[in-house]
Amino acid sequence: MGGNQTSVTEFILLGFGVGPRVQLLLFGLFSLFYTFTLLGNGAILGLISLDPRLHTPMYFFLSHLAMVDISYSCNIVPRMLVNLLSPTTSISFAGCITQTFLFITLSQIECLLLVVMSYDRYVAICHPLRYSAIMNWRLCITLTVTSWTCGSLLALLHVGLLLRLPFCGPHEINHFFCELLSVLKLACADTWLNQLVIFGACVFILMGPLCLVLASYTRILLAILRIQSGDGRRKAFSTCSSHLCVVGLFFGSAIVMYTSPNSSHAEEQQKVLYLFYSFFNPMLNPLIYSLRNAEVKGAVWRALHKESPS
Repeated sequence: MGGNQTSVTEFILLGFGVGPRVQLLLFGLFSLFYTFTLLGNGAILGLISLDPRLHTPMYFFLSHLAMVDISYSCNIVPRMLVNLLSPTTSISFAGCITQTFLFITLSQIECLLLVVMSYDRYVAICHPLRYSAIMNWRLCITLTVTSWTCGSLLALLHVGLLLRLPFCGPHEINHFFCELLSVLKLACADTWLNQLVIFGACVFILMGPLCLVLASYTRILLAILRIQSGDGRRKAFSTCSSHLCVVGLFFGSAIVMYTSPNSSHAEEQQKVLYLFYSFFNPMLNPLIYSLRNAEVKGAVWRALHKESPS
């Protein structure tokens, strides 16, 4: 830094910019959603671990998605709730960078897990007789470890480029968490390299996986149309529609935000988009993926009646 610059040791998250009454309403609403997110994803993890019938590749990947969703919420929501009650509460520079790193890591892991899950459904529907041979446990573990590793390494790259920048004020972040682009706006140096890497990461970790997901589901759709059984066709369509719903919400909002670092969207509208894939998606995923699923409903029924005397 130059001699006329001072180091920033903390930031203030401005949040949603609403009145005190609305802040209290949002606090109650988001607290309820946060509870539902933890309970829903926790229930999915518990069912998958306790019920041997759910020890399959599909639910193995779903359990990792549930862990990512729980981590998402725990990384963002508690700080957001504190800020709703006390808008002037600051977050340390180290805490802000840590939150940024965890958010980028988890969002990229979820992108890759969605691709892996779409490949699992492609093999299950298009190659049912070879499913067990193709989706063996060695491949499942390899795909999962690769997703977590790639997400973490790419996040380290973003954070490393962020830490090289000087921050000399102002120290107010116009967001409800330490989002990468919002933090970059406070830097006292040119951020062209950071934005270039963000755009490149979008192509690699957003556009590329989205194309793979769409290719998988195009093949799946063609295979479904060839199914003669009406029940089999409805079951396959139900699985695909659930996955595509989550894919559309997550990838759509993420691509809008990160492919245009200098977006003309209003900052308040951007916050709503971030709520979708950092807050609402983790809450809705258990409902969309699992609670509509007959196997999960059966696992819930068995768990509830396990302690019954009958």
